[in-house]
Amino acid sequence: MRWVIRVAAVVAALALGTATQAEDEALMIVLPTGVLPLAVSSSGVVVGGLRTGGGFHWMPTSGTVFIGGLQALAVSRDGRTITGEAFDANRIQQAAIWQRASEWRLLGSITPTARPCDRDLSTAIGSSDDGKTLVGLAWDTCAVARAFRWEEGTGMVNLGSTVTGRSSRANSVSGDGKVVVGWQELISGYWQAAKWVNGTQTLYTGDAGPLGQAWATNSSGSIIVGQVCRPGDLRDQSAWVWTARDGMACLPVPILRPAIEGSFLGIAQATSEDGRVIGGGHSFGLESESIIWIDRQPHYLKAYLREHGVPNAFEGWFNTGFITDISRDGRVLVGYGAGPKDFTGYVVVLPGLGEQK
Repeated sequence: MRWVIRVAAVVAALALGTATQAEDEALMIVLPTGVLPLAVSSSGVVVGGLRTGGGFHWMPTSGTVFIGGLQALAVSRDGRTITGEAFDANRIQQAAIWQRASEWRLLGSITPTARPCDRDLSTAIGSSDDGKTLVGLAWDTCAVARAFRWEEGTGMVNLGSTVTGRSSRANSVSGDGKVVVGWQELISGYWQAAKWVNGTQTLYTGDAGPLGQAWATNSSGSIIVGQVCRPGDLRDQSAWVWTARDGMACLPVPILRPAIEGSFLGIAQATSEDGRVIGGGHSFGLESESIIWIDRQPHYLKAYLREHGVPNAFEGWFNTGFITDISRDGRVLVGYGAGPKDFTGYVVVLPGLGEQK
């Protein structure tokens, strides 16, 4: 029960918006097998998808609560508005919103007459802090796949494509709802990092060519993280971070890992508000190990936890997978990997980082 009390205390502090004196040791909570977290709110509500199907929300005081739909992909800062996807009456997958004591509300696509690609019409992937701005991917037949931004007053707005005949997707939106990040497909098929502000797209390029897709941003859009820092260089597996203050920097992986075919990639999927804590994975498909970058220094999560008070972290797991989200203050992170029996989720509370060097 100690971990319940400690996590509950952290969650209460987060909900009140107060700083807490962190303990010196990390804490890891392993969720039930098949409960896979994808996002965490500042109030400590964890959401995601079940291997058996459907979305859930979780807190240490409530455990796993099934909420239906297909899966939950994002959550508002207060934990009350959950974003994801659900089936309509014809078993077509649509972007959807779930709020406490309500059913999933379907959002349609970028035009009222849009037709699905196979059984996919749209998916809501990211949410602003207040849950009122959503972003994701929408279809109109398999020929059109577009990033979208949704608000109540505008409905689903097509963010378009700056490359004729190619797709785009939004993976995240800033907490204030103004900056959308994701990718733009190039003629070559490469997914280049993209940002949209007021509907205008900006593409990101590093010192070795176009950066790979952007995965996440902070509340103001001043920090963006993503994958593929040096495209075409199989000797480089780094992810990347961009800040409005310093521009682009590569995020190295702890070690280079060879693959039988293709290459492992460092993938930065989540960031704290100040960018000191960035999380993701070192991945070749589902063969992946969770990485945490602290002040730009890479650590495999398993090793970091074992060095910070969790000596048996991930004991018996096949791999540690991906960190999928981080709370705004960088204290709580969530993710999933290949556990002893099946894919398994985890919640980690980090120790204090001290002053930035």
